[in-house]
Amino acid sequence: MRTGKNIHRTMIRVTVLLLIFFLLLAGSCSSRKKKLDRSGLIPDKELVSILTDLYIADGLLTLPKVHAWFPTIDTTSSYNHIIEKHGYTKDAMNKTMKYFFIKNPKKLIHIYDLVLGILSEMESRIEKQAALFQDRINDLWPGKDFYYLPDQKGDNSTDFNILLANRGIYALTFTVTLFPDDQSVNSRFTAFTCHPDSLSTGRRKYYETLGYIKDGKPQTYKVIIKVPALTTRHLSGRLFDSDNIPGEAEKNVILGDISVIYTFMAE
Repeated sequence: MRTGKNIHRTMIRVTVLLLIFFLLLAGSCSSRKKKLDRSGLIPDKELVSILTDLYIADGLLTLPKVHAWFPTIDTTSSYNHIIEKHGYTKDAMNKTMKYFFIKNPKKLIHIYDLVLGILSEMESRIEKQAALFQDRINDLWPGKDFYYLPDQKGDNSTDFNILLANRGIYALTFTVTLFPDDQSVNSRFTAFTCHPDSLSTGRRKYYETLGYIKDGKPQTYKVIIKVPALTTRHLSGRLFDSDNIPGEAEKNVILGDISVIYTFMAE
């Protein structure tokens, strides 16, 4: 991980030098004879925001689809537009970058470290959102997202039946909060797999029973199901099972965060 971050940091700084060169080249003719001073410099906070947007724009312009959508936009015009959008001129940007590059390069590196931090945080958020989105796409859970028993509507069933149609690994994950005043006896999770054509009479493979704890705290459980090649299975069971006769005991349990995620298993 450290190596990856160092490479990323190096790439950022290379981009920095290229950007500085571009800006200095654009403004060198008009400012070469002028004395460097701090008057009119862009504040550090605003400079960080501008450089962050410039780096993002630079990356977007390298994408073929973006270039196809905006064929007339070049790097120079996009940079100028971003700077002006922040309320500053190209000359102010040139002067600011030149001042730091010549007078205080260490401060400039610090500013780019801040830019790198912002970009890394944005990247992390996007990766998390993409992972959540992908999990939703892959989620095969057919039931409700949330169960509270007793259900006010009278539907206290947590039975499920899922077709596992592809070879691979399926992970059933859920959270249970079982309160101390729940009257269920031997409350647990039960499940089995069976060939789809013989759900009623076929041979069943039962998975380890998961007993629940009556402590009023959410407990997370995971069941891993492996489906070998050239087979199809049904996963059937009950998220909340007990030894009570239906309607005999008062339940008080919450089940949530339920998902069945499929992962392809290579040979």
